[in-house]
Amino acid sequence: MKKNFKPTPPRLATLLLRWYCAPHLAEEIEGDLQEEFEYQLKNNGRLHARLDYIRSVIGFLQPFAIQKKKSHSSNPFTMSMLRHYFICALRNVVRQKSFSAINIVGLALGMTCCLFIFLWAQDEKAVDNFHANGKKLYVLYQTTTSGEHVNGAYSTPYLLTYQTLNIKKREEAAAVGINELKSFVPEAEKMTSYATGYELPWGHSETFQVGEKKQKFDGSRAGKDFFMMLDYMIVAGDAKDALHDISSIAISRKMAGFFFSSPQEAIGKSIRYENKIDFVVNAVFENVSAQSSLSFDFLINWDSQMKQLEGASPYSLTIFQLTELADVNHVEKELNLFLQSRMDKNDPEKITVGLIPYGDRYLYSSFENGKPKEGRMIYVRIFTGVAIFILIIACINFMNLATARSIKRAKEVGVRKVVGSSRFNLIGQFFGESLLLSFIAILVSVILVQILLPLFNDLAGKKIDSPISLPSYWTALIALASFTGLIAGSYPALYLSTLKPARILKGAWRFANSAIWFRKSLVVFQFALSIALVIATIVVSNQTRFVQNTNLGYDRDNLVYLTLEGKLNPRYALFKERALKMPGIAMVDRSTEMPHAMGFVVDETDGLKNTNTGDDAIKWEGKENASVGFKPASVGFDFIKIMNLKVAEGRDFSKSFATDSADAFMVNEEAVKQMGMRNPIGKWISAWAKKGHIIGILKDYHTNTLREPIKPLIIDVKEYEYFGVVIVKLEAGKTKDGLASLETVCKEINPNYPFAFQFLDQEYDKLYRNEKIITKLTNIFAVLGIAISCLGLLGLVMFAAEQRTKEFGIRKVLGATVANIVNLLSKEFLMLIILSFLIAAPFAGYFMHQWLQGFAYKIELSWWIFALAGASALVIALLQFQFRQFNRQW
Repeated sequence: MKKNFKPTPPRLATLLLRWYCAPHLAEEIEGDLQEEFEYQLKNNGRLHARLDYIRSVIGFLQPFAIQKKKSHSSNPFTMSMLRHYFICALRNVVRQKSFSAINIVGLALGMTCCLFIFLWAQDEKAVDNFHANGKKLYVLYQTTTSGEHVNGAYSTPYLLTYQTLNIKKREEAAAVGINELKSFVPEAEKMTSYATGYELPWGHSETFQVGEKKQKFDGSRAGKDFFMMLDYMIVAGDAKDALHDISSIAISRKMAGFFFSSPQEAIGKSIRYENKIDFVVNAVFENVSAQSSLSFDFLINWDSQMKQLEGASPYSLTIFQLTELADVNHVEKELNLFLQSRMDKNDPEKITVGLIPYGDRYLYSSFENGKPKEGRMIYVRIFTGVAIFILIIACINFMNLATARSIKRAKEVGVRKVVGSSRFNLIGQFFGESLLLSFIAILVSVILVQILLPLFNDLAGKKIDSPISLPSYWTALIALASFTGLIAGSYPALYLSTLKPARILKGAWRFANSAIWFRKSLVVFQFALSIALVIATIVVSNQTRFVQNTNLGYDRDNLVYLTLEGKLNPRYALFKERALKMPGIAMVDRSTEMPHAMGFVVDETDGLKNTNTGDDAIKWEGKENASVGFKPASVGFDFIKIMNLKVAEGRDFSKSFATDSADAFMVNEEAVKQMGMRNPIGKWISAWAKKGHIIGILKDYHTNTLREPIKPLIIDVKEYEYFGVVIVKLEAGKTKDGLASLETVCKEINPNYPFAFQFLDQEYDKLYRNEKIITKLTNIFAVLGIAISCLGLLGLVMFAAEQRTKEFGIRKVLGATVANIVNLLSKEFLMLIILSFLIAAPFAGYFMHQWLQGFAYKIELSWWIFALAGASALVIALLQFQFRQFNRQW
């Protein structure tokens, strides 16, 4: 039956009275006027009661009422009063053990989750932001526009040289480019480069030797000012001389410890690289921390790579250190003027460059329309929002649980007011209780963070150190506990302190409908956030499983690969012959590219002349003005078989055809589509100054992660390339025997290099490391969100039980069973969960749709995902609710 709303006094008149009257008289006068209003309402009607109330208010606006006498109430914030609040709060906590425990657990879970997320976000933001000159460091990015294609990348041609200076000898280009660029951009104090992306022969560990000691280490190449600009601590040697000339090498403490007794002993010593060149150790740097996006155990001078090592891509990370007062926009204009003055003005491809703070590169790793955009930063913002939401959920729990006890606390409020307590005293007491619980919860959270931090590091792939010794950490904890306590205690303190003692002590006080709906809306908000987290968890988990289990178009099981290095390349034929005779080895072949992560694209829009009109350009019969980016690879004759690729049309490479080594090409279906070629078999195609004919069309297969669409592929046979990998198919169930056989053959044929291999399926799984971490974190946060929300629902159930105790008693006397009462309450609360679902589903669906756009191949947002999330919330809430009701004595 619908209840009628009870008339209330005119609100404006009440507000006028509160504003005009002295504080020590206003509450008493308002209480008397309230009682008079109810009397007039009962006997003379609503209109008469409202008019009489207004007249009485005006009548009280007398000099005695408006005198601002000092309130006889005590200052609520003196030390004695604060001590009193603390003692009262402590007594209430001890007296209400179950209530306090639920509140502390809810707040502690929310705070713990919040602390972990903030530690993770802080660690993410700290990457590349430890350099002393950080505010002056900028990294160059390149935007290439060709027709409708716009691409962007941080990897740029080395200091804008070699390709753009029209210098034939690359070793001369570096010096010319640096000198010209410095004169063109006076704001650049220093500049350096760092090899990144697809450079040869990098992308794999390289072998070093001192005496009889041999080991592989990961490293790169950099400009001579690298250690002068970036703060990688030098523990031995000098930063200025670390990469001074082409014979210089800087190594890590770890690498120095392997070859020498100490970092100091390493200085000036010779170390052999790839059994080819001897370098002199000029500096030893501290092991690179996880706060650096660049990871290396050694650095070789870039000029050394250009002058005496194998050929390499000219792409690198270009870093500038600008002057203190430099205008970044002006520097960008100068750089573009420098670039354009050396580019062919008739070239349809347009290249521009820009600068972004070096510390932002890690978080803004993606590109959109050729400009840096949010990459990992989007996850930082998402999880920061999740932390705030979970903390809000915990605060809402406190509010609901506090108001669940409001009937008992209301009598306490009435008695305190009668004996002279002011509203400010009551507010202080309620806030004291919430702050006490909040600080107890934060101490519990600190303990949980200390215990669970190693597990969190494993889950998140981090190396976060315990911050417990940092003063800033404790300052943040105090601020978090204070904020949480004030937010959580605000509604109980501000609402209960306004209750009228006369009505409370008469037993006539009841919650207004607006107050009840406010608490219900808080529960709806809680569950809406929790259901949204559950939907996100289901989507992320399913997408991660999808990308890991999708048929890639090739068989990656039992495949291992080894780097072609040392004698392994010139003696590859012998290696293959010996390996195939060994136990556990089924097939052997080679490729210039790792088949699961082909990152190199020969593309007309990449800004390099050689891939447009030079020797590297890919041309084909019937080509007009098409712009097609190909992923190229040179392979052995058995590559198609060992990868178990499918031939859609034509044939595979074969030694039976003498011309295949010099004339044959294979492309995939996507290449045929983008080339616009009909009946491609037998038509001519050329690449790398080699002209041949298409002998077969491969069915499309994935050459990288499912984040990118399948791209055109072109492969030919070259069993003499100086770089690449050897691919080995092990016999099923004989992995141990196969690896032992490989090690034996490698030591025999390539004795100067340590045996090292990678499983292809494991390396492929590493490409989805971020998705796995996000999946684990969202799973945990979703469970915590639901758990904390259930505590909030418990508060509302407790409140309903307190409000309707007499009703339930009468129903039981009249024959109602516990099940009848449970069903009666269940309907009301389940409707709140359904409403939460209706709010959460569209928002979660929108954001997860946006997240999925980062994958070229993705799951569909099917109806069952939302249904499962909603059903899970309903079942969990119903089980918790029924458990509570069946254990209650009505």
